[in-house]
Amino acid sequence: MHAEERHQEILHRVRERGSIRVTDVAAELNVSPITVRRDVESLAERGLVTRVHGGAVLPEDRTGQPGAAERLAPRGGGRDFVVGLIVPAADYYYPEVIKGAREAAAERGIRLVLGISQYSPEEERAQARQMLADGIDGLLITPCGPAGARDWPATELEVPYVLVERRPDHDTGAERVVTDHAHGARIAVRHLCDTDRVLVGLLLREDSPHSALVLEGYRAGLADAELPVNDNALFRLPPPGGDAAERERVLAEFTDAVAGGRLEAAVVHNDHDAIVVLQRLRSRGIQVPEDMAIVAYDDEVAALADVPLTAVAPPKHAVGAAAVELLAQRLADPARPRHRIEILPELHVRASSA
Repeated sequence: MHAEERHQEILHRVRERGSIRVTDVAAELNVSPITVRRDVESLAERGLVTRVHGGAVLPEDRTGQPGAAERLAPRGGGRDFVVGLIVPAADYYYPEVIKGAREAAAERGIRLVLGISQYSPEEERAQARQMLADGIDGLLITPCGPAGARDWPATELEVPYVLVERRPDHDTGAERVVTDHAHGARIAVRHLCDTDRVLVGLLLREDSPHSALVLEGYRAGLADAELPVNDNALFRLPPPGGDAAERERVLAEFTDAVAGGRLEAAVVHNDHDAIVVLQRLRSRGIQVPEDMAIVAYDDEVAALADVPLTAVAPPKHAVGAAAVELLAQRLADPARPRHRIEILPELHVRASSA
């Protein structure tokens, strides 16, 4: 069982039971207690659980309010707002979104209830239905994909909601807070061109909901530098859990292009794949950044690579905080004009493009 799966299982048990014992969960998951203890420490660092002697409990926010697994108080009585937050995962990209939302909610006296869909539309809907039955006042949601954002929140939700890091294919008029990913890829390409690289490629995770925007920004960055778009410099990579043979073929094709002098720089979406690419290149005797410059996209673990990777950093914490603020304003004033917020990412320059 991978770490991500264990984290999801631990979070599920904490939300369901209110508390867990490390030894019990270790036996249930058939892993060692020290593994579960480390998982709990990782989740506690992200504010998703609170460590106690021998286990973990639901976290309390800074207002002292109870954690997500407890039943919500009934409506009325002058209570504070209760807001749900449903995201696909709690271990990559979204921990900072969650942290930003928790801190903004605590500052406003809002109780935040967390749900993790694990990229399952059925789980996502089930959690939303439960939150609605429990009496939430509003919902922040990152649907599993653009189609999910199009198909159900506008018709099924009975409370105000804000989309987080999603732009639906069909414009429902929903309020949203998103990262301008096209801008992020654009500044990445500009940076690589400023280092006098002209053969700039893009390695794109084909399963990401942000892929189209990253591609748009890549092409815009080339246009800014008055460089032509070369379709042979665009590589679409399956995820690690996808088609293994196709993934290996694309990685080999990309590495061969670099070794053959057809690429001298690339934007790689995301961090994990950028580190894989870095290792592949170095095993072929290709030096980074001397022979090949790399900019990763997401900046989750880019700085930890053997050669610290320059990376585009989406403003994840700011996105979570802004989503809470937007929903809070909607709850306070239901008649206010609808808002959509785009926040610009930043480029963190490191050794891989020096």
